[in-house]
Amino acid sequence: MYQNLALYTKLSGFRLVVLANRFGCDTDVSRKLHERLLEGLEAAAGRIRTIMALERRVLAGDDEYAAYRLEGETEIFGRFTINLLDELDIDFDTHEYRINGGDWSIALTADYTGVDIDFPELIALADDELGSLAPIIKDITRQTGIAVNASRVSYIRCGGS
Repeated sequence: MYQNLALYTKLSGFRLVVLANRFGCDTDVSRKLHERLLEGLEAAAGRIRTIMALERRVLAGDDEYAAYRLEGETEIFGRFTINLLDELDIDFDTHEYRINGGDWSIALTADYTGVDIDFPELIALADDELGSLAPIIKDITRQTGIAVNASRVSYIRCGGS
């Protein structure tokens, strides 16, 4: 329980750092990155609050399903990731993909030259593109274990394709 309280405190501290850092934003992209990071930190803190509440119920013994729910919430939080820009889901079985939870698109095309499968890919933003958020993001991941992805979708094919 103490670990979760310490993690919650760290997340709250990072939220304040990002809020303060947001005042230096000079572009819409920078503001969007800050807003998405704030949303992610708030979501992570909310999950930790839920986990701590379930821990209290398990200790109190007043909820027979609390231990199962706690196990599930802990497992979900273990995979928690903050996505600042684009998120790409790929279904390799159906050759479909979707960007940011939108509609599924087919990556399979066929014509007289044959069949081609062309999935987009995620390209990570460089530190200079992240600006003042780059060291903050690294600190968040290092101190909390929460992955922060700052990637954009690219449709550019490599020369060998």
